[in-house]
Amino acid sequence: MTWEIPGCAYCPTTIRACRQGESETRGPGFCPSKVDQDGIDTAWSIYQDPEIRRIAHASAVVESEGYCRWSRVEEICAFAKKMGYTRIGIATCISFVDLARVLSAILESHGFEVASVACKNGGVAKEDIGLRDDEKIRPGQHESMCNPVSQAQLLNRAGCQLNVVLGLCVGHDSLFFKHSEGLATTLVAKDRVLAHNPVGALQLADTYYAKVWGPLKPSTPRNKPPER
Repeated sequence: MTWEIPGCAYCPTTIRACRQGESETRGPGFCPSKVDQDGIDTAWSIYQDPEIRRIAHASAVVESEGYCRWSRVEEICAFAKKMGYTRIGIATCISFVDLARVLSAILESHGFEVASVACKNGGVAKEDIGLRDDEKIRPGQHESMCNPVSQAQLLNRAGCQLNVVLGLCVGHDSLFFKHSEGLATTLVAKDRVLAHNPVGALQLADTYYAKVWGPLKPSTPRNKPPER
């Protein structure tokens, strides 16, 4: 089979065949089950690892038990308990330290040990990673770089089994995930403009927040993948 790029984002609402296990018969031509079955089979082989299977099972049970009832904070606590974790890390933006304090207290109230580290730890100047003064938020002043690699390594050394990301910047969160040895999940995705509710840009893309579109905005209905 010739591999093609899957396009689940364009699956019609009336199909979504994978939900009913009918991808092979009802899925559109760009359905992953039709264009990359080998890849799906390879992924399934990974689930045979006992630890991976245990994580997937606990995740599914939390999804079911808390469905439309638990906040994400409650889901994190429930997942960590089902996994038998005892130590949780918090990787927070410096601007979210007050919220990190609340989160840490909540986690501790559930019996977890908690380690936390802010993004500016180390106080390393942005110039040290090559930023010019005019590229800083406030030129002419010291600005410490965000240090997600250090955050991850600190929580690794602390023996954290699960790390919770609280408002790390785009890209910085990516570096944290890359270097975290424990599982990592996001509690807050930073969006300074939309009150940390980034999905708002998608929900309002065709109305009040149309500026999100680039110069190649499609002029036709978005119901099929673009020509490649």
